[in-house]
Amino acid sequence: MGDTGGYFPRWRLKTEGRILPDERLPAGQTMVLGLQHVVAMFGSTVLAPIIMGFDPNVSILFSGLSTLIFFIAVGGRVPSYLGSSFAFIGPVLAATGAAAGAPNPNIALALGGIIAAGAIYALIGFAVTLAGHRWIERLMPPVLTGAIVAAIGLVLAPIAISSASGIGPANPDGDQLSRWIAILTFAAVGMVAIYAPGIARRLPILIGGALAYLAYLFIANGLGYGAPIDFSGVAAAPWFGWPHFTAPVFSASAITLIAPVVVILIAENLGHIKAIGAMTGRNLDPYLGRAFIGDGIATMISGGFGGTGMTTYAENMGVMAVTRIFSTLIFLVAAAVAIVLGFSPKFGALIQTIPGPVLGGLSIVVFGLIAATAGRIWVENKVDFAEPRNLITVGVALVLGAGNFKLAVAGFTLDGIGTATIGAIILYHALGWATPPKGPKQAA
Repeated sequence: MGDTGGYFPRWRLKTEGRILPDERLPAGQTMVLGLQHVVAMFGSTVLAPIIMGFDPNVSILFSGLSTLIFFIAVGGRVPSYLGSSFAFIGPVLAATGAAAGAPNPNIALALGGIIAAGAIYALIGFAVTLAGHRWIERLMPPVLTGAIVAAIGLVLAPIAISSASGIGPANPDGDQLSRWIAILTFAAVGMVAIYAPGIARRLPILIGGALAYLAYLFIANGLGYGAPIDFSGVAAAPWFGWPHFTAPVFSASAITLIAPVVVILIAENLGHIKAIGAMTGRNLDPYLGRAFIGDGIATMISGGFGGTGMTTYAENMGVMAVTRIFSTLIFLVAAAVAIVLGFSPKFGALIQTIPGPVLGGLSIVVFGLIAATAGRIWVENKVDFAEPRNLITVGVALVLGAGNFKLAVAGFTLDGIGTATIGAIILYHALGWATPPKGPKQAA
């Protein structure tokens, strides 16, 4: 086992099998795997700010800085990448009165709310650190964290399918070529993960995505089928340039709308740590408070300069599930790359040339693995689905998430993740009030 005596572990070199958080691969492999995590997070980390009208390069930059903050907060013991949170989209658009995907003239108002959410998040983290994490576990036992993880994967599924199908404003029904490209993409990922030799087997997202990109380039730009990839934006973009920073403005109404997102962030972070703990066989629960603090401080700093709210990224959790590599050093590399890319409009333009069907195919794999991780949480913790309380709670959470059930409460709109999370917590504990205690004398 790696040395965990100090604040940071002493990462022990390991070259095969499952690589745990306090272990490391050779430097070259670590660099490549870090790049793969950048590719995995890029689509969503760029998409969220675009929808809210933020500068994507600012969010890329602060996703890297936020990952470093999180790494320091947890002492390098919880593998995670922090990227733009989708939970902020609805409240930010409501608080700023902006249309999705359009320029947002009131970004500053949203930033004040994002900072407030981060501050509350960090304070809750300090409370968990001081009082212990057991109360969080009682509030959200494995049956609930598994349900939330599954709901997160399912609520993201329509995004993947829409992208994979080529659906857009100009093509509301999608097209068959896009669907076949998406199938080619996730088939390539699977083939690389199972059959590729050596180190290549550990890079299924990167290599599978590259193969699909080249296939699309040949079909569209070479043979003339489908929309060709346009490289004019890449040619015009400078290699290096400052992102457009924005100063926050604090408004009580915007804070009231945006700050409650912290409930969803806690659930996402808790689900992430539970899932990684299940995959690694490690008990990471003692780091919950520090994880909340790191994520909260990262969100505050990002919001202070024009970035989106941050959260632990499920996409990167999916990559870890595929590769079985959990070394936290990989995320230092990913963070450094993201910071550099935040100052490179040219690379941002290049990544944005990745065709939607290719991103959709990759998303099908990653989001599917997120949902499937719930099963591992339930199995590892021996969740009893013969118990009606567990079965009903999970069933309701899955449907709320899969259907993206939205609910407006006091001017605040919860999307599928929010309703699945809060609904499952309330339902589980409400059903528990009437559940008789089990004991040796109780009839079966």
